[in-house]
Amino acid sequence: MTSTVPRILVVGGGYAGFYTAWHLEKHSRRGEVDVTVVDPLPYMTYQPFLPEVAAGSIEARHAVVALRRHLKRTKVVAAKVTGINHASKTATITPVEGVPYLQEYDQIVVTAGAVSRTFPIPGIADNAIGLKTIEEAVAIRDRLIDNFGRAAVLPPGEERERLLTVVVVGGGFAGIEVFAELRSFASALVKNYPQITFDETHFHLVEAMGRIMPEVSLPTSEWVLKDLAKRGAYVHLDTQLQSAVDGIVQLSTGESIPADLIVWTAGVMANPTVVRGGDLPVEERGRIRTRPDLRVGTDDEIVEGAWAAGDVSAVPDLSGGGVGGFCVPNAQHAVRQGKLLAKNILAVVRGEDPKNYFHKNLGAVAGLGLYDGVFQSGKLAIKGLPAWFMHRGYHGLAMPSWERKVRVVTGWVNNFFLGRDIVGLEAVQNPRAVFEEFAARPKPPQAAVDTAKPAEKKAEPEKVAAAG
Repeated sequence: MTSTVPRILVVGGGYAGFYTAWHLEKHSRRGEVDVTVVDPLPYMTYQPFLPEVAAGSIEARHAVVALRRHLKRTKVVAAKVTGINHASKTATITPVEGVPYLQEYDQIVVTAGAVSRTFPIPGIADNAIGLKTIEEAVAIRDRLIDNFGRAAVLPPGEERERLLTVVVVGGGFAGIEVFAELRSFASALVKNYPQITFDETHFHLVEAMGRIMPEVSLPTSEWVLKDLAKRGAYVHLDTQLQSAVDGIVQLSTGESIPADLIVWTAGVMANPTVVRGGDLPVEERGRIRTRPDLRVGTDDEIVEGAWAAGDVSAVPDLSGGGVGGFCVPNAQHAVRQGKLLAKNILAVVRGEDPKNYFHKNLGAVAGLGLYDGVFQSGKLAIKGLPAWFMHRGYHGLAMPSWERKVRVVTGWVNNFFLGRDIVGLEAVQNPRAVFEEFAARPKPPQAAVDTAKPAEKKAEPEKVAAAG
């Protein structure tokens, strides 16, 4: 007997996808919907915490939410959706292990998020690292710690300077936060390396525009610049990155900065694997066209059975505050869109009308290292220690599930009394190196000794002589 329960396929387990599935479980009756989440990762990453993970203020595992732990009635599939044929309501699922297969659905929810957007600048693809995943944040932290250890045993010189130089590209919220957090972390690390002085550490941020942090007012962004300068951090405005070949950062101003750690935060784009691999309508910036009620389509046309939310979608901002008339790609929108999307799907399943998404920006808050931050809401700007408490308070509450909230806050309390953990585990990138170095291997078989050939060679001259 064919099941009549609507099959809902959620593409992506990030903010919007996780909250959609989570709230479908909360608000649906048992057996009302059949939900499947497809994502190659088994967890949702709380991206606002990535700068603090990179700076050692938050344990990496505490900044992610296990999908299987919190989605009790949802099927979680470790795979990528590499194709969407909405005309036939099938998706191509490419699992982490195994062969691709087709998955049928009744309703599809595209919440595949965004990836780092880069430009064809020489050396960036080979030498830079992004800040979109928890793995990248951990790698940045471990590289900085490891570089301090390597620099401490070197004499003063170019190589030592290179190891202690960090370049961040992009002056948006993500770039400024990780830049300030790493500067704060490096200042703390200096105390543990008596061979290294503060003046030997160099931090540069490169921004192509004439200002940083467009989400806040100009006076507030100028205050952030002055605050960073007091801490020995350099911001290059109206400056473009021209090359990063061999770790040598070449700027449009003619400056050359050798750096071992280059962090790229200069923009994101909708996940191209999902967007380009389907037949859903896409707008000029590569995002899925989405209506205010989060259904795919336009004001004049609805793509029945298709929904989108988060960074992969172009959702109209009915508050009038969005860039170009659309919601900006941030966690504030993705979380709220996911919650409404779940309610709207259930409304349609129950024969009701979905509601439009409306959210007025509550403001912007950023952490700038330990005990320093900035908050902006309208004309109200709060700076320094009070803003830092607001930053931690807001994100501590916004972290999904009480289980994760407790882990994060407990970690903050531990760090307050015990200090940040400065153990770097960069070797985890190659965990078998030590084992391979000392592992016993079978000796290669000895080649068989052929004794006949030498005897024949000796006999040949005698035969020639006898013949003569």
